[in-house]
Amino acid sequence: MLGFGLAIEPQLWALIFVMIRVGAAFVAAPVFGNVSVPLPVRVALSGGIGVLVLGTHDIQPPVQVFALATFLAIAAEALVGLALGFVIQIAFAAPLVAGEIIGGSMGLGFANMIDPNNGRSSPAVGQFLSILLTLLFLSLNGHLVLVDMIVRSYTALPVGRSWLAPEQLRDIALFGGYAFLAGLLLALPVGFLLLCLNLVMGMLSRSAPALNLFALGLPVSLAVGVIAMAAAFPAMGDYMQVIVKEGLAATDSLVLG
Repeated sequence: MLGFGLAIEPQLWALIFVMIRVGAAFVAAPVFGNVSVPLPVRVALSGGIGVLVLGTHDIQPPVQVFALATFLAIAAEALVGLALGFVIQIAFAAPLVAGEIIGGSMGLGFANMIDPNNGRSSPAVGQFLSILLTLLFLSLNGHLVLVDMIVRSYTALPVGRSWLAPEQLRDIALFGGYAFLAGLLLALPVGFLLLCLNLVMGMLSRSAPALNLFALGLPVSLAVGVIAMAAAFPAMGDYMQVIVKEGLAATDSLVLG
């Protein structure tokens, strides 16, 4: 008997309790948290990983289901899970920042598409870079590293003592600046070339006012932007790998300590 006469098998209650942290991490994390991933799939993955956690850790959930201590423990578990996924999600915002910079310089700021990851409208260039980052994340086994960190979190932050310290929450908030830094560095090769092109077009408009640069500027910007992105893909791909590794390392250090 648990709580107010509620009969729940102890092992089932322990599994449900473990699934709170795992499920919260999957809600906030990239790939797993995409709107294209069905809810039954997330629940099934949370249950499968929860079974692994119960097999490797001695989890003792609160005995009383409907009690204040239980609700606080559930909130703590959800907070840890959200922190695990949210830090990686911050790193995944870098391609969207880079897409805004590149798309605006190319004249594609108006080109928006529905992002399948979050279901909202986003720049086409940023969505393209975000898909590339997701593929690199999977190719580097980032999803398996995330699952491993979730399982290890029960050792670093055991049940009952899983509230994050104020210093950890502050460091997670400060890590939000990494999305802007990484996005700027990711867009730097193409953005600098387009900036030089805009300077040249501005000089031409001053030296030859009769030229219709409005009709000429957009095609030239698009052509130069596409060529520059094609030439910069190797360097951008290498830096995207750095972004994935930095996001996973930040999750390990900021949340797990």
